[in-house]
Amino acid sequence: MHALIKTALGAAVAASLGAAGFAAIAQTDPKVGTTVNDPIGPVPDPARVGMVLPKDIKCTGTEGKQQMCLLYGDPAKPGPYTVMYKWWPGNFSKPHYHNNERWAYVVSGTWWTSSSTVYDERTTYPVHAGTVAIDKLNGIHWDGARTGEKEPAVLILSGNGPNITQGVDEQGKPSGPPR
Repeated sequence: MHALIKTALGAAVAASLGAAGFAAIAQTDPKVGTTVNDPIGPVPDPARVGMVLPKDIKCTGTEGKQQMCLLYGDPAKPGPYTVMYKWWPGNFSKPHYHNNERWAYVVSGTWWTSSSTVYDERTTYPVHAGTVAIDKLNGIHWDGARTGEKEPAVLILSGNGPNITQGVDEQGKPSGPPR
């Protein structure tokens, strides 16, 4: 039993010394501990890390009402996509559903959503920043931002295309052409 305790104690001491030695090396390594006040590095190789600058993000819709901005892929084409939605206060979609599941993260503001087939803004529920919501396959819903909100609701939404949106009537039956 004493041999087992000695072995365990020896292993614990060795691990502690190893960790202390690593920490000492890390503190003296000039590549570790860089701050925002240090010079910036080179722009990453676009073959390894792609990026789109804010000025180059393509948006559709109307600023002050509702916009959808493409961040990755294209919801109209096969494959994964990510978009940013901005809903300004006082603007909503009408009841509809999608042919695929979609995942939304509320970045800022409050997004108001309803699963009612009847358009009545009093039936909307607040989804606050930091929340993840899922548009279920063929799940009727509608959404936007209530009048009186101080800022737009901003969402990052991902799915697999092609995404088709189908409007519905008050009985939940398809209404109008899919888009």
